[in-house]
Amino acid sequence: MNTKTTDRTIDHRRMTDHFIKLVQIDSLSKKERAVALELQKDLEALGAKVEFDQAGEAVEGEVGNLIARLPGTDSARPPLLLSAHMDTVVPGEGIKPVVEGDKIQSDGTTILGGDDKSGIAIIMEVLRTLRDQKIPHGEIEVVFTICEEFGLVGAKHLDISKLKSKYGLVLDCDNVGFLFTQSPSSDRLEFKVHGLEAHAGVCPEEGVSAIQIASEAISRMKLGRIDFETTANVGIIQGGLATNIVPNYVYVKAESRSHSDEKLAAQTAHMRECFQQAAKKFSVTIDGKKMTGRVEEKIWRDYDRMNVGKTTPIVQSVLEAAKNLAFRVETKATGGGCDANVFNQKGITVANLGTGMHNIHTVKEWLSINEMAQAAEIVLETVRHFK
Repeated sequence: MNTKTTDRTIDHRRMTDHFIKLVQIDSLSKKERAVALELQKDLEALGAKVEFDQAGEAVEGEVGNLIARLPGTDSARPPLLLSAHMDTVVPGEGIKPVVEGDKIQSDGTTILGGDDKSGIAIIMEVLRTLRDQKIPHGEIEVVFTICEEFGLVGAKHLDISKLKSKYGLVLDCDNVGFLFTQSPSSDRLEFKVHGLEAHAGVCPEEGVSAIQIASEAISRMKLGRIDFETTANVGIIQGGLATNIVPNYVYVKAESRSHSDEKLAAQTAHMRECFQQAAKKFSVTIDGKKMTGRVEEKIWRDYDRMNVGKTTPIVQSVLEAAKNLAFRVETKATGGGCDANVFNQKGITVANLGTGMHNIHTVKEWLSINEMAQAAEIVLETVRHFK
């Protein structure tokens, strides 16, 4: 990582203090109201107009997506969207941040919440710096979404008609040296496996084990890294009542992802076929009637792929901003999805910039203050010159 050669403009201490305050406000998915109201107060103090959409009602949460508009000081410049998400994963209640030099981490009993309150803190510090230093800019539209960790559902329910921006940035990834412009499409798969219960010690031959069916299906399945642009995973298995009962029901939830829609379709079809074939393999005949296992399936597209061209204005602006600051940033593809996927499908060209968070979704999560500040400098420089 190169060192910035120009004078520092971002207030590291102020941004760090704000981040520490934010992570101590609990905001699990669907429970973002407290942090949303705090951010509303902060944004209105900066002169932004703030409203909430109806996404909270759609997902049965406490509050909707926060939408704020900071008036531009140069009417000739186009509006620009800056976005991050307010919710965190578990264990994310009662977070106690610990600062050691450049590193912020939790006390080890919870996550830190850098995903994605680092993105929020960066955006808020950029807005404060624009005000304090009277830097000319176009209108800034800020969207802090709910329920990103719940399947991007806050962004999916965002009323896009409330936004004017054609380009924007999401701050929701790890490495500050990368601007993520490509991410995969993802399918979600649910399988309800039905067998036939029986006493496991007295008459097991009269039962059909749903667990055995699921095990057979999963054992035949191509999982993990399928190729350089395709992955698949079984993440949830639930079923069984007792060790002395042949289980008649198992619930399985899985996903497949790929940067190629053709490969994604093939992988999803393969996973479906594994379950259907496994169900047919196990049967029992009772009183002359043959009974086999049965699988109900529910499959849906979770989100579509992001593929933002390197020549688009937002990508060029970020790369030029990094160059101006003597930072090295390069475009890259990622295997994860984020709100940027949804924004692009809704017609706003958005890329995803790293914020300096590390080991996310674990109790070992930590955040680099210097890397977060670097991201903030890049965003500020992007806003300063975006036209």
